Amino acid sequence: MYQPTYARSAVAVTSLKVVALGDSLIYGFGDPVGGGWIERLRRNWMQSSGPDYALYNLGIRGDGVKQVAQRLESEFRQRGELRNRVPDLMILSVGVNDSARLGRSQGRNFTDLAMFEAEMIALLEQAQRLCPTLFVGMVPVDEAKMPFQKCFYYNHADQFRYKEVTRLACQHYQIPYLDVFSQWLERGTDWYRSQLSDDGLHPNVSGYQSLLEDVLHWQPFTDYVWGTTTNLECLV
Repeated sequence: MYQPTYARSAVAVTSLKVVALGDSLIYGFGDPVGGGWIERLRRNWMQSSGPDYALYNLGIRGDGVKQVAQRLESEFRQRGELRNRVPDLMILSVGVNDSARLGRSQGRNFTDLAMFEAEMIALLEQAQRLCPTLFVGMVPVDEAKMPFQKCFYYNHADQFRYKEVTRLACQHYQIPYLDVFSQWLERGTDWYRSQLSDDGLHPNVSGYQSLLEDVLHWQPFTDYVWGTTTNLECLV
C-alpha cells in the first residue's frame, strides 16, 4: 500500500501541481462571484508571492464516485504542465450525488450503499497509487428544500451513511478526510442553511468562502502545501 507523507518542507517547495477531482462542490456551482472554493484557492495562489502553484479544477456537476474513478487519470494526463506526469497532490470530493433518492423521498438511492463502498475503495486505491491524496467531504443539504430538480431527494440520514463509508475508507488507506458535513452541522441549522444556495444543495457565495477557510485551516492540507499551519490570514 502506498504510504503518503503529507508534510513538506516549506523551504524546499518551489512548485506544486495540484488536481482537484469531483462533483459540483469541486466545480463551484452556486458561486457566481468566486467560482467556488477551488477557484478561490487558485486565485489566492496566483496573487501570492510564494512558490509556483498550479491548481487544476476537474470537477463535473452530477458526477458520482464511479464517474470520477473512470476519468481520474486520463483527465490530468492530458493537461498542460501535468502532461505525462503525475500531480504532486490530488484533492477528491465526491459522494453526495450517489446518496440521492430517486423520484420520491423513500425511493432507491442513486448508488446502492454497498456498491458505493466498493466504488469508493477502488477510487481511493487508484488515487493513492498515483500521488498523495486528500479528501474533502460533502456539505449538509437543506432538507426543507428537497427535492432538487423535482426528482432528487437528499437527506441528512443518507448523507451521514455515505460520508461515513467514505471517511472509514479514507481512514483505512490513511488518506486525510475533512468531515465538512459534521463541522457544518455542529455550527447550527441557521448557520449552515445560510451557507447554501436557494436549491438547498449547493453552497452559495458565502458557503464556498467558508469551505475555503475550512480547508485552509485543515492541518493535513496546510502541512502538505506549506509545511505550517500559521500565516494563513493573507490567503483567506
